[in-house]
Amino acid sequence: MQHVRIATYDIKEGDFQAVADISRKGMLETFQEQPGFIRFGVADCGDSKFVSLSLWESRREADNATPVAQRWVSDNVGDKVTLSSTVIGDLAFFEGTPKVTAS
Repeated sequence: MQHVRIATYDIKEGDFQAVADISRKGMLETFQEQPGFIRFGVADCGDSKFVSLSLWESRREADNATPVAQRWVSDNVGDKVTLSSTVIGDLAFFEGTPKVTAS
């Protein structure tokens, strides 16, 4: 079973796209160096809020990612965002429908 780490943030300076651009490179590279990392992304929630979603192979690896993320945020975007909450949970399923392309 995979595990998801969801962190919510308030943007206090700048906009979502600026934070997303910084995170796409720096936070992604930081997570890619961590054991058990699978996937990472951010989503704009409007109202100067966004979520950070990351998938991990184990609960322990997801737990271990929390202080890593906190350090990265503090060092790189701490003046732009404030952490609101962090939760980690068992991911029961995460599926979709394959995209059909015209021939």
